[in-house]
Amino acid sequence: MQSHAPGRFPIKLFIMMVLELFIWGAWLPLIWDYMGGLGFSDLQVALVGSAFAIASVVAIFFSNQFADRNFSAEKFMAFSHLIGGLSMLALFWTKSFVPFFSLMLVHSIFYVPTISVANSLAFAHLKDAQKEFGLVRMGGTIGWILAAWPLYYVLKGSQGEGLQEARSYIFVVSGIASLFLALFSLTLPHTPPKPATGTEDRLAWLRATKLLAIPYLLVLFIVTFIDSTIHNGYFLLSAGFLGAIGIEPEKIMPVMSIGQVAEILTMAVLGLALKRLGWKITMVLGILGHAARFGVFALFPGQHSLIVAVQVLHGICYAFYFATVYIFIDAAFPKDVRASAQGLFNLLILGLGDLTAKWLFLPLRGNLTTDGVTDYKTLFLVMSAMAVAATAILAFFFRPPREVEVSAVPDGA
Repeated sequence: MQSHAPGRFPIKLFIMMVLELFIWGAWLPLIWDYMGGLGFSDLQVALVGSAFAIASVVAIFFSNQFADRNFSAEKFMAFSHLIGGLSMLALFWTKSFVPFFSLMLVHSIFYVPTISVANSLAFAHLKDAQKEFGLVRMGGTIGWILAAWPLYYVLKGSQGEGLQEARSYIFVVSGIASLFLALFSLTLPHTPPKPATGTEDRLAWLRATKLLAIPYLLVLFIVTFIDSTIHNGYFLLSAGFLGAIGIEPEKIMPVMSIGQVAEILTMAVLGLALKRLGWKITMVLGILGHAARFGVFALFPGQHSLIVAVQVLHGICYAFYFATVYIFIDAAFPKDVRASAQGLFNLLILGLGDLTAKWLFLPLRGNLTTDGVTDYKTLFLVMSAMAVAATAILAFFFRPPREVEVSAVPDGA
């Protein structure tokens, strides 16, 4: 297995990340209005929105097992994006719920595992993952912006009878990008599967799960669950909150997008932060970003300038916690189960955290709403308190051994 030459930026890995998130960003921001235009009920919209969560469960028990043991990573990526892309293209012509949900589920089942496999493939070919992964993963944020922003502003401005038809092209853009990544994946560095070494190792996901019996990995798993719930809650609640405090509807996405720009900048300095601060402090800062942001939302709703400015913390929330977790998994788990370990944590980030946020925060918002007015102060103080609790758990109980400390992990680990 060949890593990229020292001093050279891993451009293919960067492009892989750009395309990986471009596929997702092309459809996610606008699919909700589109489904409303198709006449789907709230329950039907919720079921389509749960496709990623379902796929994350399938991934940990099935798909990532193939990535670990039976497929080279680049061929797994190529095949998955081929099927996922064709499913996405088919959504362009699909107007009724059952086939629509079925196609989105097929797309999700093949797409979701590629997120963790892309991470594993990148780690396998980086000379210094702690220094370089943030820069490579930054391509994903750029890809999301390149897809989501132009489509949002162009299609949101569509009027009249052609509005619904115009929105349907999100599936064409996403599908074509997926097919292109399927082809591009065949040019990625060869990353062979890891053969099983014994009976227990034949199920990589099972071995990865058993490793959670190690205290510091269990602590990280619990904290990631809490943090992913809070993180997904931000996307559920922030648009409604910004509208409620008087932010004009056309400015809500630009305000929330400040966090994505900040994420690019934070990813660029993640390697330096890890080297200087270490795993624990970097991740603590990431979770405290949530506590600070929701604290501002709760206590200073009338200070629009402050509300806008605090969006920059999103970059710290994502890069300093979630991206750092991916890097830590690569350092802490054995090589032959790393893709499954990535899938295990993706189960939290894309699956359980997302579902828990919906089950917890949406009913809570309903209970805190009277005559159409929501008590966002209480709602966001609850979320801020959850972030503080997760920070405390991480600070006091997360104690990785020296062999997985940042300074102790050799280049190319």
